Amino acid sequence: MEKRKELESRLKGETLVRKGLMKKHSQVEQLRILPELNVIKIGGHGAIDYGREVVLPLVEEIGELSRKHKILVVTGGGVRVRHILDIGIDLGMPTGVLAELAGKISEQNAEMIALLLSRWGGTRVKTAELLELPTLLHLGLIPVMHGTPPYGLYEHPARVGLIPPHRTDTGAFLMAEVLGAKTCILVKDVDGLYTADPRTDPHAELIEDIAVDELIRMDLEDMVLEPKLLYLLQDAHNVKEVRIVNGHKRGNIERGILGEKVGTRIRI
Repeated sequence: MEKRKELESRLKGETLVRKGLMKKHSQVEQLRILPELNVIKIGGHGAIDYGREVVLPLVEEIGELSRKHKILVVTGGGVRVRHILDIGIDLGMPTGVLAELAGKISEQNAEMIALLLSRWGGTRVKTAELLELPTLLHLGLIPVMHGTPPYGLYEHPARVGLIPPHRTDTGAFLMAEVLGAKTCILVKDVDGLYTADPRTDPHAELIEDIAVDELIRMDLEDMVLEPKLLYLLQDAHNVKEVRIVNGHKRGNIERGILGEKVGTRIRI
């Protein structure tokens, strides 16, 4: 057999899957690109779909907060995502195609939120421009991105059913992790994560603080965030917690940024 041609490096001849190699590099300190950044994900279903009565005060709050804090706004999809997924599933579309379709909705919401934030410097940023954020923030702008992670047609198959597992909560978390952000806050229309849907179950209890491993073991029937985010949080290097707050109550976002007790804190 002809000898493999190698380039000298510390990974020479490695398969890149050997467990010992993984452990060797697990303690390497990663660059935190924006350690003071606060990633604020505005839910489509939990905020944007309510229209001006919820969205305009929320935009004003974020705009004012941007004068004191570095903020990246990430948008969800909402009711239109549910509509296109319903049609796509009915037509037998593969999970990757469903992910492509759903992503276009959160992009539309990002364009609208960026325009509403224009008086505070809101600017629409595409996924491929993520590393432009340090410059944009230095200029005093508020970058707005859509939350659907760019798996697209390469979306992972869902463990059950066809709905793409990586959606906008997950996308916001992944942005926060790669940028080394200070906080990742999911803005919803409930006061946090409950043991059941509080709108249909009067016995649902608010979970104020919980370790991610414990939450996974609870195996809840329904949650206000995507389950895939929990498994990614387990392996995070930079983001050590995710917070869920009610964006219909003014002041909750700033309390989350400041680390005060509000909503639900999910931690490593």
